[in-house]
Amino acid sequence: MRTRSNDVKGNPDSGTNVLFEVWLVSRSTTGLLDAALAPTGLSGDEFGIYSVLTSADALTPSELARWMSAPATTVSSYVKRLEQRGHVVREPNPDDGRSYRIRLTSEGHRVHRAAGAAFLPVLDRVVAALGRDEPEVRAALGALHAALDSLG
Repeated sequence: MRTRSNDVKGNPDSGTNVLFEVWLVSRSTTGLLDAALAPTGLSGDEFGIYSVLTSADALTPSELARWMSAPATTVSSYVKRLEQRGHVVREPNPDDGRSYRIRLTSEGHRVHRAAGAAFLPVLDRVVAALGRDEPEVRAALGALHAALDSLG
């Protein structure tokens, strides 16, 4: 994997800012997960969506959009793609007749399990690389996530 410096001129002492660092971490994470999950047919983003759908019986598009911090149009595109694969189904929302809920199918659960098997070794490597700092890093990321959510 390529390494990078903290600025475009290669001076690691020049500093950046928290949002630029988050962008860099996001890009690195996306690349790492997409490569690891490619044999399963899922991207890192899709694995995240399947994971949240696994944790709930079914979600409305609005709930999924909040979880993803994404606009409704993005969620709609994902739902259509996952439906075409036979990995999700829409079912009537018992709480709102105008809405629907999204649920993973048996095939969607199977694909998620296979992707999980590809994901876990990557997670183990990242946790090992962080060492004893891992809980502190997760806490800092949680605080950052809460701060960002409070602005939107």
